[in-house]
Amino acid sequence: QVQLVESGGGLVQPGEALTLSCAASGFTFNTYAIQWHRQAPGKERELVAGISSNGNGNILYADSVKGRFTISRDNSKNTAFLQMSSLKPEDTAVYYCRAILGRSAYWGQGTQVTVSA
Repeated sequence: QVQLVESGGGLVQPGEALTLSCAASGFTFNTYAIQWHRQAPGKERELVAGISSNGNGNILYADSVKGRFTISRDNSKNTAFLQMSSLKPEDTAVYYCRAILGRSAYWGQGTQVTVSA
């Protein structure tokens, strides 16, 4: 059974840092690219960051998070990460992990990140 399980969300103050994890099982993790998406209340889901299957290739970030967020993966542990620093209230959203290989794609259930003073 395919599973993507996000964890690490929570409530933080502006300027603080948080690291999200995405634990995968049930598929060949190291053949899939990984993306992090987020969805804020009343807004559409948006792509935040992406990393290629081997972790050494293409990495992309949304302009809104460049220089503050870092995506990475550990294929030996079937886990992906999103390190977030200098968090802003506008980063508040549910963060989702997505695994993609061609037309095959899996989503996690999401983890809430709230940035508030």
